Amino acid sequence: MTPASVQRPAKSRPPGLGIERALLAEGATVVIGCDEVGRGAIAGPVGVGVAVLDPDRRGIPAGLRDSKLLPEPERVALEPRVRAWSAASAVGLAGNDEIDGQGISRCLGLAGARAIADLVALGVGMGGAVVLLDGNWDWLTPGLIAAGVPVLPRVVTRVKADRDCAAVSAASVVAKVHRDSLMIDRHDAHPVYGWRSNKGYASRSHYAAIDAHGPCDWHRRTWLHALPDGAAETVDET
Repeated sequence: MTPASVQRPAKSRPPGLGIERALLAEGATVVIGCDEVGRGAIAGPVGVGVAVLDPDRRGIPAGLRDSKLLPEPERVALEPRVRAWSAASAVGLAGNDEIDGQGISRCLGLAGARAIADLVALGVGMGGAVVLLDGNWDWLTPGLIAAGVPVLPRVVTRVKADRDCAAVSAASVVAKVHRDSLMIDRHDAHPVYGWRSNKGYASRSHYAAIDAHGPCDWHRRTWLHALPDGAAETVDET
């Protein structure tokens, strides 16, 4: 029997636009979906994706889901359509060295601030903007304040927004494909760690490679600890 921790989630119903439309009806000038990827990895950066809802588009890209519910080939094929569907999108990163030095919480905010700065550079105004953030914890606002962002958007958190809200699903796909591609690109320089398949997440084979060869300059040194007994080969990619 396949361990429950490595079973691929079943396809869910597609996300909707009800929450985003409600925020616009309440006066938001723009709604920005936001999601993170790579928080639980032991190598590579953490990434934050943002996707701006185009209010003139009525539907969503066919097959859009939270990135964790999509097999890798489907995510990769969907990503350019998601970018085309969004009014604007971006991915901000905080590197493994920053995570080691500042901790993951601050680096989520740092990566998010970089993503928002990229949107501003693309001409997205933050006055009256609302960021719809997956989860129940606003880690973005402290990062924006620390980065000195002059105009702060309002942040609305929602549990399972990456599953239920199309703008957040879009952000999750953009972020996941971007970060995965970085880890795949670095596989050839460090093939012993298997990043083409594990994308820097913890697995028994990844830890075995670290034991045999030591960590490299892309590992989060403060995150390297043994997998618990009975853990699956690959842990959840979040």
